[in-house]
Amino acid sequence: MNMFERLWLVFLIVLAIPVVYYRIRFRKIIFQTDRWTVIFKLSSLKELKAFYGNTLPDNEIYLKTRNLYRQYSALLVVFIAFFIYINIHKTTMHKIEKGSSVPGFTLPDQDGNLFDINTVLGKKNLVIYFYPKDDTPGCTKEACYFRDQFEVFKEEDAQIIGISGQSVESHKNFATKYKLNYTLLSDEGNEIRKLFGVPTNFLGFIPGRVTYVINKKGKVVYTFNSQTEATKHVDEALRILKLLK
Repeated sequence: MNMFERLWLVFLIVLAIPVVYYRIRFRKIIFQTDRWTVIFKLSSLKELKAFYGNTLPDNEIYLKTRNLYRQYSALLVVFIAFFIYINIHKTTMHKIEKGSSVPGFTLPDQDGNLFDINTVLGKKNLVIYFYPKDDTPGCTKEACYFRDQFEVFKEEDAQIIGISGQSVESHKNFATKYKLNYTLLSDEGNEIRKLFGVPTNFLGFIPGRVTYVINKKGKVVYTFNSQTEATKHVDEALRILKLLK
């Protein structure tokens, strides 16, 4: 997460505080209780009518609380919508997709050695997969499945390259722990992720999981984007490689 994204997160939290505060006050009035746990009560038609309508016209505290709750809620919705728009726009401006040429880049691998993509680009088929984070459940399943299918990829003259934003040390620990037998590149700052236009998930706070299959001409022939179907990235990459023969 870069400085811009951190600032957005701070603003989001700051804006969410008054929304939560006025939601509690509003619900206390509507449900006639002093318990703060009322915030966890399921929404009801009564609450919606009180929020969008004017069910207690003679209650000044209700009117003031409702209006402030409306205002802060509207600001929060606008803020989130704008944040989503910025992230979508940012990733689609320079998006690498089917038919695109892979741009040149250099990153350190899990052993701390600089890896230049141009040393293999155009010479082998490549499977470049971007994943969110080392040693998390989905990423571990994906990484280990790529490991288990390493020889099958080798038969297709394909090199596997995993990229995420963690440090060289983190990648080294991850590769050692699970005996990963292929290249992991450290993209701290997510510059290469941005270069490829890899989309984010969950309001931009979770890096996307995308796999690119590149032929021996250096062209992207297939992309697969799924945050939840981690192991399917491996199956899809192999399926496409077999079609390249």
